Amino acid sequence: MLIALLQWLLGNAMPLFLLNTSTRMILALLTSLLASILLGPRFIRMLIRLKVGQTIRTEECPPLGDLHKKKKDTPTMGGALILSSMLLSLFLWMDPTHLFTWLLLVTTVFLGFVGGYDDYLKLRYKNTKGLSAKKKMLLQGVLTLFIVGTFYAVNGPLIKEVTGETTSVDLFSFVQRVYLPFKEAPLLEMGALITLAWSFLVISGTSNAVNLTDGLDGLASGCLIMTATCFVIVAFVSNNIDLASYLHLPYIEGSGEVGIYLASMVGAILGFLWYNSHPAEVFMGDTGSIALGGILGVSSILLKKELLLALVGGVFVAEALSVILQVASYRYRNKKRIFLIAPLHHHFEYLGWAETKVVIRFWIVSLILCLIGIISLKVQFV
Repeated sequence: MLIALLQWLLGNAMPLFLLNTSTRMILALLTSLLASILLGPRFIRMLIRLKVGQTIRTEECPPLGDLHKKKKDTPTMGGALILSSMLLSLFLWMDPTHLFTWLLLVTTVFLGFVGGYDDYLKLRYKNTKGLSAKKKMLLQGVLTLFIVGTFYAVNGPLIKEVTGETTSVDLFSFVQRVYLPFKEAPLLEMGALITLAWSFLVISGTSNAVNLTDGLDGLASGCLIMTATCFVIVAFVSNNIDLASYLHLPYIEGSGEVGIYLASMVGAILGFLWYNSHPAEVFMGDTGSIALGGILGVSSILLKKELLLALVGGVFVAEALSVILQVASYRYRNKKRIFLIAPLHHHFEYLGWAETKVVIRFWIVSLILCLIGIISLKVQFV
């Protein structure tokens, strides 16, 4: 928004480097990083004053309470700090006239309130688990319907570059495509209803997977930083017609705005990790994890890299699958368990790994997957 104001005030005297996407990415990252680091101590003191402390549920799995008893009453809902820092960068450095800016803004605010209400219920009513899974998925479905409906309603031309030939494709037609990592051509094109279902799976799945991963100090934060950084690179390349043509990737007009916002996510979470690293002074809570996961999901849809997100966000996928498999095994195999406990990070804790060892090793896996994802941008098969 600041960029638009400066353009209006300065006109032709507007420094061109400020309009550059890469410059705005850097400025967005630095803005959110400084905001989260500088406001962090005051924000944590406010949470302590409000007695917004983490609760440890021990009735279902008493040993987990023994492992994490030191975390009790640690301030939670720190995701509000991350999201506020990101929104500050959005208002300062993103293009207010672009559709992607508004979709990311709506996603952040909507899922931030969903996660915040979930945290509020857990804190207000100690014997509840917050919003039920059905209610969360219903609200995520409402967001998905809004986003896909917006694509259909706007449906303006979207320029794409494939193998040196420039063509114009409608936005909704482009959104109906699915691209596979390491493959140049679209894997398939979906119908409207399948597109809606697919988008819901991506947004809801990513949102809930990040939420499940947020169980150890700095675990979700570090994995989010690496995954978002990978998608900043994807967005930057997709926004440059020469790079996109060279790498045989779709050129998506305005995808730089997605990159700017994801860069602000990287900065905000880096600043938050200063206080969230072991031993954590604050947790992001559902306010952060549900919203940040949803933002990643929406970004992957805008960039048409949903399956790439499943690859580079493999840690999140593994965490979600561990819960699904554990529940299915318990229900259909006469209460037999596959893991000692789910999600997966707690399984390794039960094996005797120190919390910091689990976190760092998961970070390493996430980094390896992100490097593979970046390689997939260059190594493609017809």
